[in-house]
Amino acid sequence: MQKNVLVFPCGSEIGLEINNALKFVKGLKIYGGSSVSDHGKFTFKNYIEGIPYVADEQFIPTLNQIIEEYKIDYIFPAHDSVVLALAQNKEKLNAEVITSSKEACEICRSKKKTYEYFEGEPFIPHMYGNQTEVQEFPVFLKPDVGQGSQGIALAKNRDELEFHLSKPNNLLILEYLPGKEYTIDCFTDRHGELKFSGMRERRRIKSGISVNSVTLKMEHPVREIAEIINQKLKPYGMWFFQVKEASDGTYKLLEIAPRIAGTMSLYRNKGINFALLSLYDRMGFDVDVIENNFSLEVDRALINRFSADISYDKVYLDFDDTITLNGKINPFIMMFIYQCVTKEIEIVLITKHIYDIRETLRKLKIDSSIFSEIIHIKQEDEKHKYFDVDKSAIFIDDSHSERKKIKEKFGIPVFDIDAIESLIDWRN
Repeated sequence: MQKNVLVFPCGSEIGLEINNALKFVKGLKIYGGSSVSDHGKFTFKNYIEGIPYVADEQFIPTLNQIIEEYKIDYIFPAHDSVVLALAQNKEKLNAEVITSSKEACEICRSKKKTYEYFEGEPFIPHMYGNQTEVQEFPVFLKPDVGQGSQGIALAKNRDELEFHLSKPNNLLILEYLPGKEYTIDCFTDRHGELKFSGMRERRRIKSGISVNSVTLKMEHPVREIAEIINQKLKPYGMWFFQVKEASDGTYKLLEIAPRIAGTMSLYRNKGINFALLSLYDRMGFDVDVIENNFSLEVDRALINRFSADISYDKVYLDFDDTITLNGKINPFIMMFIYQCVTKEIEIVLITKHIYDIRETLRKLKIDSSIFSEIIHIKQEDEKHKYFDVDKSAIFIDDSHSERKKIKEKFGIPVFDIDAIESLIDWRN
């Protein structure tokens, strides 16, 4: 039986990771929801825009309308503020929210509440009550409620401390932790058992997001922290926490979050699909965790997604140095070809290949039936003679002169290989 899942807000790094984790799962239909136009519309096939912000009084009523209209079974919150808002309004919603209890979410949303809740544990960093208590510098300042390293500061002396505290940011004064920073991705099942915890180093951070991270062998003291958090806070489903090394080498807690982390993609590619595990557990299945035994590094950067204002039902496609790359298959163009096959877009192969084109296709293990027609012409012949542009068509060829002739003759869109990325549809 199909289950419908809403991800909101879908354009966040968290939402994009949830989509990547679930988009190929049989029996799930994924919807992306957003308050404003964002990257989600380029990656979610089922996209819903204009949902009110969480502080809007119409947020819950509108969400329930969406739940009813699209028959949503589960909601994945994909932002810290949304996590809290949905956790606090679970009883008002007609779909199940995939996060921890309201109490756990309220504790995790506040750094101060988190540190007070675990007061007495050796992994809690020292928190100063006020600036007069500070006798040693530097000290670290961060907002009680926040995300993405926004509003943080390092005060190296009392003047800097007073300057930062003069701003209305509700900053906490904490001991300075000079060491490396780690994230521990966790999954706790409905029985309260911590089924998995995986440690990764946050090697490079941009705007609070770990853009380079690598899996590590779990350190015993960090595993103990995970067990204590699990036992006391009782998180449910996927969650993570962050620690940093103090000057004495011990690990101190930075924060806990009862949600997916964008860089959980790292352990997902080792076999731990946190979003799917959380869903299956909610459905009442007893899940097993299988982790592949290798180290994995992820590096993230901006990626292009395009929306081209064209439609076409036929593609004229060159072969040499287009389908092939240095004599081998170009895997990126094959991705586009199979996208066309899936969308039932006609593909015409037109080539001046000097050998038997069907034999070459066979050697490259490309099924010739992919193409509705194979037009094999001589070197001195002109490709435009074989075009039928009664249908809307596009032309792809690595040759500038060939593209120029076709553009001048028919006025249809023409593409070099570097522009194929604008034709890829990433929505699932």
